[in-house]
Amino acid sequence: MPIYEYRCGNCKRRVSVFFRTLSAAQNDTPHCPKCDSTNLARLVSRFATVKSEEARMDAMADPSALGGVDENDPKSLARFMKKMSGEMGEEMGPEFDEMVGRLEAGESPEEIEKTMPELGGMGDEGGMGMGGMGMGGTDTFD
Repeated sequence: MPIYEYRCGNCKRRVSVFFRTLSAAQNDTPHCPKCDSTNLARLVSRFATVKSEEARMDAMADPSALGGVDENDPKSLARFMKKMSGEMGEEMGPEFDEMVGRLEAGESPEEIEKTMPELGGMGDEGGMGMGGMGMGGTDTFD
């Protein structure tokens, strides 16, 4: 059951068209689900590969994954965080999405943490900073 991607020549949208069989994909004329046009150009689709949890964790632990991250640029941090969430293969939740969106808009991590203290892991008591990364300078371990 293939799904092919097309660019509609009329509405200019990128659309996905589902075919029940391979022969239907080869013989049927696809229609744009947005405007019902048949003026479609097939696109080369992205594909996914299955990785084991161990392979995903190895990819995240690779120091080269940090290349190009500018800790002083919120947009750079947002790109890195999106990449890491993609490697995890899990939905990170609305708080994560809000935080990444605010970083993409150029807001600093410190500004975000002030309005979203639940992201600090331990809140004000532990001073752990965003994501519990020990950035607050007041960490204590018993």
